[in-house]
Amino acid sequence: MEVTSLPIDGALLIAPKSFADERGWFRELYGATRYRSSGIGDVFVQDNLSMSQRGVLRGLHSDPRMGKLVQVVHGSAYDVIVDARSTSPTFMRWHAVTLRAGEPLQIYIPAGCLHGFLALENETLLLYKQTAEYDPATEFGIAWNDPDLAIAWPLGGQPPVLSAKDAANPTLRERGLL
Repeated sequence: MEVTSLPIDGALLIAPKSFADERGWFRELYGATRYRSSGIGDVFVQDNLSMSQRGVLRGLHSDPRMGKLVQVVHGSAYDVIVDARSTSPTFMRWHAVTLRAGEPLQIYIPAGCLHGFLALENETLLLYKQTAEYDPATEFGIAWNDPDLAIAWPLGGQPPVLSAKDAANPTLRERGLL
């Protein structure tokens, strides 16, 4: 697999190898030894799968205890990482990658970073591994359209579809993180 550092401290873009022939293809999605040798020594304890229709925006979410390994297995998504770690050299920077099911790409998101994505197609399936089990007491959200972040979401002039919870997320300033 190929591993590339992203402009967020500790974030990685991973391209697992695919093996294709006339029958189809095979791809290893995770192997602890291989990922550890690539710099991801986290222990993943929970796997999640979400399905979103085109225009659904989920995020921005974070849990200071939780790193994630994210990939799209059907459809495509504009996937965003924001460094919310005040001691990080890349604090307040964001980076986005378009993940497509046909391209074997994964993003490793370090603990303490915010994560969100915009589904670019109907029935987009996002599969992600977490280094901590979900706990609503430690999770927090930040407004997807926080003006201090100025994330360039590819909305095409349409408003995103948000959950009531995500629509009510405060900005970084309102949360006291700036």
